[in-house]
Amino acid sequence: MMLSGVLFDLDGTLLDTAEDFVHIIQAMQQEHGRAPAPAELIRAQVSDGSIGMLSTAFELSPEAPAFAALREDFLSRYEQGLAVHTRPFPGISELLDWLDAEQLPWGVVTNKLSRFSIPLLEQTGLASRCASLVCPDQVARGKPNPESALKACSDMQIDPASCIFIGDHVRDIQAGRAAGMATIAALYGYLAANEDHLAWQATHSVQHASELQPWLQQRHQPETPHV
Repeated sequence: MMLSGVLFDLDGTLLDTAEDFVHIIQAMQQEHGRAPAPAELIRAQVSDGSIGMLSTAFELSPEAPAFAALREDFLSRYEQGLAVHTRPFPGISELLDWLDAEQLPWGVVTNKLSRFSIPLLEQTGLASRCASLVCPDQVARGKPNPESALKACSDMQIDPASCIFIGDHVRDIQAGRAAGMATIAALYGYLAANEDHLAWQATHSVQHASELQPWLQQRHQPETPHV
């Protein structure tokens, strides 16, 4: 295939956002008289959003009367500290530099609301470089439905068949496959301990973000002009 663009999931694929979640949740637990949950436990729930992280950390059902206020407190705190500890995963900055140098557009397809995603990309210096950001409140159906991935390709004016979707959750791979894209499972992300990534049927998988660029370079061989 001739690579024409790349799509990233946000949390756990493009950016390592877990440390900010860990700090906030552990502070909330202490204020509620609870022992702080291990960071690894919280990291494993990041892909399930605030509901997954809070229900696990506080051992509380989302249907519990106290849950809504707990979640609103968390979201408010997060909005005030979106990128305190958040950084691109090692190897991602170099990959983005290569994509930009090759004039290959890249975008972000996330299930994180635009309320958080837009300022997060701005605060990490990526907003001006990102060719498309698609959040769940901008489409009728988020991942694993392919709508958001197809919208991103439309924004970037590229053929989905020559785009690669990279993500650390099964729904990322499902969305990419349903959109007709090649997919990469980012195993360095926020996978649950019992997750079987082979069942996702991704085109390829990587253990470290630094493995992405060599694999993509092999699939992006610009045609040399005939003399």
